[in-house]
Amino acid sequence: MDLQLKNKVALVTGSTAGIGYAIAKGLASEGAKVIVNGRKKEDLEKSVQQLKEESGNDGITGVVADFSKKEEIDQLLKEVPEVDILVNNVGIFNQVDFADISDEEWFEMFEINVMSGVRLSRHYFPKMMEKNEGRIIFISSESALNIPIEMVHYGFSKTAQLAVSRGLARLSKGSNVTVNSVLPGPTYSRANVQDLENAAKESNTTVEAVIQEFFEKRRPTSLIQRFAEAEEVANMVTYIASPLASATNGAALRVDGGVANYII
Repeated sequence: MDLQLKNKVALVTGSTAGIGYAIAKGLASEGAKVIVNGRKKEDLEKSVQQLKEESGNDGITGVVADFSKKEEIDQLLKEVPEVDILVNNVGIFNQVDFADISDEEWFEMFEINVMSGVRLSRHYFPKMMEKNEGRIIFISSESALNIPIEMVHYGFSKTAQLAVSRGLARLSKGSNVTVNSVLPGPTYSRANVQDLENAAKESNTTVEAVIQEFFEKRRPTSLIQRFAEAEEVANMVTYIASPLASATNGAALRVDGGVANYII
């Protein structure tokens, strides 16, 4: 299927690894001109080159920006003044008991996970509306609906993304601009793989045993009972970025393996 993304300009934040990288690859494989983002120049350059080789698309560039630093976001917007597709993927998470989450950690979670998308959308959304064409996609999480007790602040930030996304979608009424959220569930990413390996070492067991316990105790409502691959999330995002998805707007689209036990 031709998703009609050839030569579309797409910015994917936090895309040197994990879900962001898979999204960048999915868009690039469809012919989009993808702008990859990371905090470190060395990692960024490596990812850009790897994506070119894997996708066969030479129209891939990179922009350095740390989304905890507003001045670097401002610089990114100067370097990339206009895009056709914005994927707000950058984010952080950490497991902390609720009583131990400091004010600083709450604000950091909000600054990076929520305000990153707010600041970029505030810049690109009006330009898309002027052209009457564009896509904004927030990478939220099943944690937005199924708040994890081991990281309440993360769940809060992901719910906030849904609110911003829905509000922007309402502002796009009657246009060819769409704003949607995609909600991954437990997904194999660099950070999750490291956490699983560390947990296995601490418990003197195998990664497979840790995964089994995770789905038995922490995500028992999962219907697929496994971690999704990053490419499975990217497939949804790539489609939503396409002109073929023009009737999908203001949606919260789950790629969560059925973890969220609701009909939405």
